[in-house]
Amino acid sequence: MARIVPAKNLTATVLVLVILGGVGLLWLAPAASQRAPEVSLTTLQGRTLNIASLHGHPVLVSFWATTCPGCIKELPQLIELYREFAAQGLEVVGIAMAYDPPNQVVALSEAWRIPYPIALDLHSEAARAFGGVQLTPTSLLIAPDGKVVHRTAGQLDMPKVRAMIAGMLSTAHNGTQRRPVN
Repeated sequence: MARIVPAKNLTATVLVLVILGGVGLLWLAPAASQRAPEVSLTTLQGRTLNIASLHGHPVLVSFWATTCPGCIKELPQLIELYREFAAQGLEVVGIAMAYDPPNQVVALSEAWRIPYPIALDLHSEAARAFGGVQLTPTSLLIAPDGKVVHRTAGQLDMPKVRAMIAGMLSTAHNGTQRRPVN
C-alpha cells in the first residue's frame, strides 16, 4: 500500500532541496562570477605589480613551479601567447609557488628568457587570494573588467584560451597599443 506524505513534509523536503541546490551552485559556481583579488606582488626585478592595476586589459595569471613538468611543458606556449598578444594589451603574470626556491625561479626565468613578469609568492598570499591554489600549473584568465572568466588546474587548453583572449582584445574599444609590464 502506498504511503501518503503530508503536504507539510513534502513542502519542507522541497525547500531543503532547493536550498541545498542553491548552496551547491554557489559553491561550484564558475570562476566567472568572481572578481580577481587585489593582490600586490614583487617581480624578480624588484618591481611591485598590483593585479588590480592591470584592469582594462586581459590578464593571464599562471601559478607554476620549477619542479612541475607540466609547467615547464607549458612555458613555451605561454611565452608565444605573450609575444603574440602583448602589444595588443594582454598581460601575463607568472607566480612561482611558495615552496619553489627563489634561486631556482630566477635561474629558470633567465634560462628561458621569460618576457613577462615573474613574481615570487613567498608566503602563499597570492595563492590564497586566488582561491587556495595548490596544484601547478593553475592558470586564471581575467577579463578587462576584472572578473575571472576562466580557471584551469593543469595545462591550459591553449586554443581555447587563445580564442578567449583574441575575443577580449577584438572587443576592446581603445585601439591604442601599449608597452607590456615587465
